[in-house]
Amino acid sequence: EQTAADARAKFVAESELLREAKQWAEADKVLAAANKAFPNDTDLLYEQAMIVEKLDRLEEMERLLRRVIELKPTHHHAYNALGYSLAERKLRLPEARTLIQKALELSPGEPFITDSLGWVEYRLGNREEAIRILRTAYQARPDPEIAAHLGEVLWINGQTEEARKIWREGRSRDASNDVLKETLARLRVDL
Repeated sequence: EQTAADARAKFVAESELLREAKQWAEADKVLAAANKAFPNDTDLLYEQAMIVEKLDRLEEMERLLRRVIELKPTHHHAYNALGYSLAERKLRLPEARTLIQKALELSPGEPFITDSLGWVEYRLGNREEAIRILRTAYQARPDPEIAAHLGEVLWINGQTEEARKIWREGRSRDASNDVLKETLARLRVDL
């Protein structure tokens, strides 16, 4: 390491390798050290928030994401991540919607944020609105995670054949997608 930028890059590379290997606790240690060495670096704080969520440390994740938002109020990923995490856990759903809407204001039309908005609408019980929003997200980006969400809302809404079609498309793009696999297992759907 010749410079501070080299040191930061080393932390980032190491944490990415650990994340890819799903070694969440080790990645958290690396990012904690990175955040100590580079306090107030919003990208490092955000990355650590995503890792501690994997470790189911929701309060810490929320604290880190709120710090990112405080330091960089235009960080749309932080608003979306916090809103989606709350929606996924069925917590403070009106606040989750507000956070995701803020993310969409900052990054209009972004498919993954649109997906989050559709998911929170589903969690709020607004199925038709959720389907409309999730269809928009899926048309913009036919990602397996968006397919998992759209398929689930369609399935719950009784539109099982369309749900199966969407899930098959998602699986054909990435059969190893964790969200899609978990959704199919939880709903006991065999494609």
